[in-house]
Amino acid sequence: MSDLTDLEIFVRVVTNGSLSAAGREMGLSPAVVSKRMNKLEERLGTRLLQRTTRQVSVTEAGQGFFERVSAIIAAVGEAEAYVTGDSALARGVLRVSAPTSFGRLHVAPHLGRFIEANPAVVVDLDLSDSFVDLVGEGVDVAIRIGELMDSSLVARRLADVHRVMCAAPAYLARHGQPETIADLDRHACLATRQQDPWRLEGPEGSVAVRVSGPLRTNSNEVVREAVIAGMGIALRSTWDVGAELGSGALQVVLPDYHASRRVGVHAVYPSRRFLPAKVRLFIDFLADLYGPEPYWDSGLDTIPGLGAALQGTPRG
Repeated sequence: MSDLTDLEIFVRVVTNGSLSAAGREMGLSPAVVSKRMNKLEERLGTRLLQRTTRQVSVTEAGQGFFERVSAIIAAVGEAEAYVTGDSALARGVLRVSAPTSFGRLHVAPHLGRFIEANPAVVVDLDLSDSFVDLVGEGVDVAIRIGELMDSSLVARRLADVHRVMCAAPAYLARHGQPETIADLDRHACLATRQQDPWRLEGPEGSVAVRVSGPLRTNSNEVVREAVIAGMGIALRSTWDVGAELGSGALQVVLPDYHASRRVGVHAVYPSRRFLPAKVRLFIDFLADLYGPEPYWDSGLDTIPGLGAALQGTPRG
């Protein structure tokens, strides 16, 4: 059984990328830190760190060990804070998962403010368009966009999402404006494999559109670049292409149709019970940042075809 102090030293070495930096944080000399790490590796029977005179890197085994041990250290810190009445203090590694495009555009640029306000937190941000198993992969909170199905997870709606069909003016000049949903059959429709069919709401109620076009991909960013380049029509969110809609680089197509207003940006986490301060504060930070009217929708209600889509979205 490893000493908890050794585990904390290991976590700080990995987080700082340096034996000496970890030692300064804990009031230990680099020699003591190195000795403790050697003993930890001996007890485990495996190499956790690769050391050179210039840097420290983590082995594959060390990375897996770090991901599990950092959660333990954070949990111990939260437990101590709860007992001492200091539970409002956020500390430890905060593992966040977010969709690639949304994370790059609307999470990463704002992390500096959160970290500055919570200096004892290290944010481990993973961007992926794949569905993440929060419990199995040790994720503290995931940002998910869509209509959430019932599950054992807890979800908080952070912002509304508005999706409209759009295309570049050059594409519409070549192929014409579709006048009806049926006209989409003769147009190039761009979507990820997961986005087929398009589920829309229009004057006649709900309608599903099978997507047919020259490009199939698993990447939302590829679809985004393709529609801007004039390859076809795409169903895109205003958080993704609001700037292009505002500048005229993209135009709304079939403005009477839009994606379900039940779609939203959600923070999803495993349980409300003993919610760590770092998770609660991060979710509150994003909720304040995005809501109740997301900054990415500012001014878009004056764009032809967007006014109706931006109105009447339910909160929940």
